[in-house]
Amino acid sequence: MPHYTLSIIIPAYNEDKTIRQILDKICQVKLMDGVKKELIVVDDYSTDSTKATVDSFIYEHTSENILYKKHTKNRGKGAAIRTGLSFATGDYIIIQDADLEYDPADYNILLKELIHNQAKVVYGSRFLIKENKHSYKRFYYGGLLVSAITNILYAQNLTDEPTCYKAFEATFLKAIPLKCTRFEFCPEVTAKTAKKGIKIKEVPIHYYPRSIDDGKKIRWTDGLEAIWTLIKYRFIN
Repeated sequence: MPHYTLSIIIPAYNEDKTIRQILDKICQVKLMDGVKKELIVVDDYSTDSTKATVDSFIYEHTSENILYKKHTKNRGKGAAIRTGLSFATGDYIIIQDADLEYDPADYNILLKELIHNQAKVVYGSRFLIKENKHSYKRFYYGGLLVSAITNILYAQNLTDEPTCYKAFEATFLKAIPLKCTRFEFCPEVTAKTAKKGIKIKEVPIHYYPRSIDDGKKIRWTDGLEAIWTLIKYRFIN
């Protein structure tokens, strides 16, 4: 069996409270079929001790393949993901938030679809596990609304379009001309994937929501931006 590598892009902005824990969780996960890990932390010009925390972690884990890059100014999550893509060398790519809402133990669920079923794109859905909790009703219903609009505009059957866990065959994702800078990465990559005739596969994942007080950064206005992005890319090339 070929030896594959999963590139894990971790956009981070002022995540010193949780980033060590998420890096540790990622490093502890044993991936299926001997798949190796490449961690790419993109610090979006944090003003806290995120850099020192990541530097310390890398120093203590020299056997792990971890790359750290820092923006020279705050550019947004989408820009951080695009920076990560430019350094990714793996066969597959997944997006991992720097908080603790998503569990890296679920990577293998997505990898199975990519490797064994040769899917180009796989999303991890928080809605496919009924026991998952959601932090705010506005985010819960907002996510359902964005997913519904996606399905109408792009003939998909998604339950969780805004999910963080989006996994891709690397060559496929890198061929998509992304322009995102903020949270619109999700609707942009979904729209441009769908316009390539891809039916996006979903798998169930676990979810542990955090509150705004705990550092959750997305706002209701980002939902409006997501809807506009979906509409915009549906009707332009």
